[in-house]
Amino acid sequence: MRTNSTTDTDVLVIGAGPTGLLLAGDLAAAGIDVTLVERRPHGLGNMTRAFGVHARTLEQLDARGLANELLATGTTLTSARLFGRLDMDMTRLPTRFNHLLVTPQYEVERLLERRAVDAGVTFRYGTELRGLRQDADGVTAELTDPDGTPLTLRARYLVGTDGHRSSVRTALGLPFPGRSVIRSIVLADVRLTDAPTDSFSVAGAGDTFAFIAPFGDGWYRVMGWTRTRQVDDSEPVDLEEVREIARKALGTDHGMHDARWISRFHSDERQAPAYRVGRAFLAGDAAHVHSPAGGQGMNTGLQDAANLSWKLTAVLRGEAPDPEALLDSYQSERHPVGTMVLRSSGAIVRLAMAHTPLTRAARSLAVRLLGAIRPASARAVGMISGIGISYAPAPGSRRPSGRRAPDAHLREGRLYELLRQGEFVLIAPEGANPAPPAGTPVTPKHLVRATWTDPAKKAAVLIRPDGYVHWTSN
Repeated sequence: MRTNSTTDTDVLVIGAGPTGLLLAGDLAAAGIDVTLVERRPHGLGNMTRAFGVHARTLEQLDARGLANELLATGTTLTSARLFGRLDMDMTRLPTRFNHLLVTPQYEVERLLERRAVDAGVTFRYGTELRGLRQDADGVTAELTDPDGTPLTLRARYLVGTDGHRSSVRTALGLPFPGRSVIRSIVLADVRLTDAPTDSFSVAGAGDTFAFIAPFGDGWYRVMGWTRTRQVDDSEPVDLEEVREIARKALGTDHGMHDARWISRFHSDERQAPAYRVGRAFLAGDAAHVHSPAGGQGMNTGLQDAANLSWKLTAVLRGEAPDPEALLDSYQSERHPVGTMVLRSSGAIVRLAMAHTPLTRAARSLAVRLLGAIRPASARAVGMISGIGISYAPAPGSRRPSGRRAPDAHLREGRLYELLRQGEFVLIAPEGANPAPPAGTPVTPKHLVRATWTDPAKKAAVLIRPDGYVHWTSN
């Protein structure tokens, strides 16, 4: 299946952010030949807005043996207070990670990069994509290496994880419809003389809103916005501007000092209409961008990668009875999730920006209803955390398929420990030896068998490598 091109690889991943690193690491760990291209030189800092790791992402990292190490880099929050009165309680989430982890994105990238290196991913830093073309057998990428020399690289599949200005999306001719939802957001990592009593709070006052969240090491992430200062991203921002916004929104600046990073940015709501074009795919910010409200951006991209990696693996191993249908399911499962995240994050930021009497009254009513109706509040927390997200059952499958599989203690260990092998896990009662249903994209060689410890469980359950139920026997 190789060609005589200058360089060959099974999968070419463009973009070494969290999404690309997780995807490349998954594929390489499964024995797939992967090349990861990144236009930045290796080691160049990439301080970004992402700072929160939600429960479902922690479960995915647990399935890769990384969750406990990442937890040690930040602080966990069990609740968030929105608009001064709505407590988003995460302690009721049905997971061992019933909290939000506040840690910088670079900590996530550090662990995922190490895993990808250990798994054998080939890295090409300082290399840019200039164009691509496809045929029936693969994708040819036109690149330039660090000294500007043209390079052609041939791959069986290509995945663009190269951010909201994706060169892959552009090369595929895909539109990125949407609009800017909020301008001139200021962001800073600071120390505080007077730490807030709420671990995580979002508040607004008139034309201003702000939030503060702790990293757990004495540093705090502050984000703020005011309608009275709407300027371009290129306009300088200093700590005094951040302090002023915080004072207006929160009533105090908590004695901010010693900022290690300050930035100004705007936020768009955009989504590509297709996540797959032939042998090329989009994931993460290359496929969807939205407001930072809810902290769902990086998390959604990592879930994209977890969904796509095992499907590409099954196809490249020759284990998928219908390869095209399996690859198409990436679009049918993840595109609706991207749309949902756009809507939920957009709703939060619009509530925060409410400034007319009518919109503020609507926000007050929405907050009261969410606080008073526990199922509605629990559903909101479940969707933002990712724990409540399920996929539609595949055609012909039994009804429970597509739902998230909670962790379980099995005879052979925890489910998410068994998922670290990157394979399907078939759980059955003691003494049973069921076979996966026809059409399952797995062979006996790559199937992990496990046994319920609870004798009351009589059904066999097949769990996908990304931790979702594929099939149940009754």
